[in-house]
Amino acid sequence: MAAKEMRTRTTALIAERGNIYTEDSSLLCSSIPQFDVHIDFSVISTKLFNKEIDTLSLCLSRLFKDETAGQYKQELTDAFTSQDRYYTFKKNLPYYQYEAIRAFPIFNKGKNRGGFIEDDRERRLNPYGLLAYRTIGLWRENSQIIGLEATYDSVLKGINGSRLEEKLTATTWVPIEGSEVEAQDGKDIVTTIDVGIQDVAEHALMSVLKEYECSYGTCIVMEVSTGKIRAMVNLGRQKDSTYWEDYNYALMPTEPGSTFKLTTLLSLLNDKYITVDKTVDAEGGAIHFGDRVMHDSHLGLHEMPIWKAYALSSNAAMAKLAYTYYDKDPQQYINNLHRLNLDKPTGIDLKGERRPYVKTPGDKTWSQTTLPWMATGYEVMITPLHTCMLYNAVANNGKMMKPYLVSSIREYGREIKKIGPTVVVEHIADPSAIAQLQRCTQAVITEGTAKSIASPFYSISGKTGTAQVADKGITYADGVYQGSFVGYFPSDFPKYTICVVIRTKPNSNEYYGGTIAAPVFRMVSDKIFASGIGSWEGQVDSIAKSGKNKVLVNKATEKSYKVLLASMGKTEKVPAGRVNSVMQMTVDSTKRLTVQAQKVYHGIVPDVTGMGLKDAVYLLENEGMQVQIQGKGRVQLQSVPPGTRIIKGQNITLQLS
Repeated sequence: MAAKEMRTRTTALIAERGNIYTEDSSLLCSSIPQFDVHIDFSVISTKLFNKEIDTLSLCLSRLFKDETAGQYKQELTDAFTSQDRYYTFKKNLPYYQYEAIRAFPIFNKGKNRGGFIEDDRERRLNPYGLLAYRTIGLWRENSQIIGLEATYDSVLKGINGSRLEEKLTATTWVPIEGSEVEAQDGKDIVTTIDVGIQDVAEHALMSVLKEYECSYGTCIVMEVSTGKIRAMVNLGRQKDSTYWEDYNYALMPTEPGSTFKLTTLLSLLNDKYITVDKTVDAEGGAIHFGDRVMHDSHLGLHEMPIWKAYALSSNAAMAKLAYTYYDKDPQQYINNLHRLNLDKPTGIDLKGERRPYVKTPGDKTWSQTTLPWMATGYEVMITPLHTCMLYNAVANNGKMMKPYLVSSIREYGREIKKIGPTVVVEHIADPSAIAQLQRCTQAVITEGTAKSIASPFYSISGKTGTAQVADKGITYADGVYQGSFVGYFPSDFPKYTICVVIRTKPNSNEYYGGTIAAPVFRMVSDKIFASGIGSWEGQVDSIAKSGKNKVLVNKATEKSYKVLLASMGKTEKVPAGRVNSVMQMTVDSTKRLTVQAQKVYHGIVPDVTGMGLKDAVYLLENEGMQVQIQGKGRVQLQSVPPGTRIIKGQNITLQLS
């Protein structure tokens, strides 16, 4: 019995690994079968061999083009003469060659008469190469698995089968017929990745990294309403100056810099200490806290509204606000950060996310200067994904969504599990606070540190960030910076939030977030908007497309629309409205015009953003408000948020484009 057991063994039959797809069924990763071919010459009759060997040799020579027909004939004849029972003929054949060879003379008789024996294995293939490589992951037999391949390994790998093999010689084993237990193939996963968005994000980020020889960068695109990650790019500079998806920088905590100022503003608004129209004195952009001085990157800022201090990214102003209201009880500020989940991993379905670090007053490293520095994005470490999730909540009117990468699991093409959006925090702030935050983030683009990326075709909201780096063996003296920009668009009906974080080389001449990160955002948002990927309704312009074949023309009063249509010679009917009604015209793909009334409630501040000055002033003054004007053009911002109850004689400032 023991002797017999030594002559047999059980070999695993590896299950075929599941595929990874996008939601539109594009293949991101698949298992490609490969085959080793062996021949048992002991079962091939002399008559069959002599009759077909010439034809077989010619077929093999034409297929593989590596030997002549004569060389193949000699090789096979020698093996037949020795009656080799497990002759290794070819290894690692792709499927098409395997299919061809098994149809050739002799081999087409199968295993029992033609001696044809195959061993199959799989090779993992990423059809898009570098695209989303770190996110999708890497699977290699007997190697470390990363990305979604690692996170969903138990789903993708299936259940292996087995078969018995018999020992023929010291190094040769042959399968025992009838002993096989079939493998159960792995299931497929469907990701939220959009190949088009991923591609443009990669190219946009790559272009800036190369231009400024940056150390690394990441770009995340999140769908506002769901938290779906539509793109995640991670590129690091290699020794040969090329860039590769080497680490998942999106999941690595760093000091975020000025993008973190949103949390300070949010805390102050939630605690009802301020409104963004309240003023703060930046004291020339240099304020002492303990034994340190908080500087603005550009000195000379003094008293101004808080929204403007945010738009201009004044470190001194934000540090002063935090110190003024939280110095006596810094734990109150920290508790507000906890409520935003900034001290916990985001929980994204991707292995490798590192835990953020938020200091508390009980920590040994807490000092008199910790609070003002934390308020400006230092002495705290969060991932770019945390930053993206936070701004996405502002875009989503206060609802914070969990980021996720897999939307469903399929088996043989049938969906067996659907994964939907998850709300992390239902309301990060009340509607009034959210409206004020949205005002501030839009002001960053209209008159702040990111004016350079303003688009004439759609509105953008966001925040720049620049932080000097001291981590992983780098000191502040090395002159390494992290430039970032996070924002959402279009501002009025946000579809996507994009976070870009770039680490510079030492002593780079360009390191501000508005210079190196914001342009990446604009390149990505332009492409998404121009492609109509968001299926939004946008302004009429040369590049806007809509998934609903419809575009919107700016709001105006009933009288203005009647004048407009009459001048165009159009006969479309304008609904009769009240004196203070607002009209909205839509134009579909057939150029059919439709004018619809939008109700304006008496005693409530209307939304006049996007309107012409004449119509906006008419509506507001008709409600008893005193209108003040800054700038020229259409209304970009209004100082009193829409939905606020009107106080007769109340002042409202309109910021024009």
